[in-house]
This record gives sequence, C-alpha cells and structure tokens, in this order.
Amino acid sequence: MLLLGSCGRVTKKHAIVPDARRSKTSAPAEVRTPQVLVGATFVTGVASRAQLPPPGPPEIAFAGRSNAGKSSAINALANRTRLAFASRTPGRTQQINLFALRSGGLVADLPGYGYAAVAREIKKTWQDFLWDYVTTRSTLIGLVLVSDARHGLKELDLTLLEHFVPSGRPVLVLATKSDKLNHSEQSRAAARIRACIAAKFPAQAGAVTVLPFSATRRMGVGHADAVLAEWLGIA
Repeated sequence: MLLLGSCGRVTKKHAIVPDARRSKTSAPAEVRTPQVLVGATFVTGVASRAQLPPPGPPEIAFAGRSNAGKSSAINALANRTRLAFASRTPGRTQQINLFALRSGGLVADLPGYGYAAVAREIKKTWQDFLWDYVTTRSTLIGLVLVSDARHGLKELDLTLLEHFVPSGRPVLVLATKSDKLNHSEQSRAAARIRACIAAKFPAQAGAVTVLPFSATRRMGVGHADAVLAEWLGIA
C-alpha cells in the first residue's frame, strides 16, 4: 500500500501565511442550512463487502483516524448526542455503520484507522475493507475526512485521499478540535491542510474543501452542512 508523507502539525514557529486571495483560512460566520443529518436513523452495520446493501441512494462517507473526533462531528451535524458512537477502546470498531437521511441518502460512518494498539492483522483486515469501499462503491458521492486540526493530515489520511481524490468526487476536510486553538492558529492549521492537499493532488485540489470545525463549540457546523446539502442536491 502506498503511504504518502505526513503533512504534520502546525506550530507557532512555522506559521504558514495563507494566500491573501483566499478567505477560507478564517472560520466564516455560520449560515442557515437544511440540516442534512438531522433526523438520520441507523440502518445497519456491515463488516465485509458482501454485507453491504445493493447500491441505491447516494452515500456520503465519514472517515478519520481514531480519536480525530469523527463520531462527535457526525453527532454535531445531526444535532444528536449519541447517533454515532465512539468506541471506549479506540480503533476497535470494525464495521461501517449506515444511517438513512430524510433526503433519502445515506451516511456511511467508516471505522477509525491508525490506532497503534490494535493487532496488525486485525487492523489490516478492516483498513483493506475501508479502502475497498472508498474505491469501489458506485453510490459513494463524497467523502468527509475528519482530521485533528492540531496535528494536520497524517500518512493514513493521505493514503485514503490517494485512493479517493483522483476520482474527481468532492472531499470535505473537517479540521476538528479547532476550539483548542486560537484564531490565528486555526487559520494556520487550515492553511497547512490546504497547502498539503495542493502539493499532493494539484489537479484535484479544487474539489477539496477545508473547514475549521469544533463539535463542542459547533464551529463550522452550518458550513459543513451546506456542503453536504450541495452534494445531495438539497435546496
């Protein structure tokens, strides 16, 4: 499996100055949106390709490293506290959980990856399943990648993107836990992720949106919801 280099964390000593022409480096004001995930209901959990339901409604996948805040992001977008569950033992969830949306679409909550304490053989099995789903699922229309803003994109994040981005389908990167950074650090963190994506995927960088995000402060929730609504064609 090809592993691309990590983009690393942002530090005050190595600030990346954002392009003045771009306004995405600052967290914009929230907007009123259709609340795509509100009212979502659990459908099923699948642990292998054979268990996946036949392709049907459009699907949006949420992916991220263990402890990056993926479950919290899904719950914030759904305005629920326990729609998506975070395992008490990070990295132990080994299935894709599917949720039905009011719009008729589906959300796929993919297993977290990269947790070192999980046995290598077990980790490889479900990570291979994750890569297979991302690259072969015909009804997958977009990917939400959840990444801790303090650490940036890591090798497995970039490997996942390397499997998905060349397809031309859109990607939304949620730079989670941004509330733990001050405003200028949030801007640098988002700028660093954008710069990393532009360097790794220059031809497809325009299909990737990066948003500072915080589930606890609900930072970026409205704008993330607007992106998902656009993917699904919801007014």
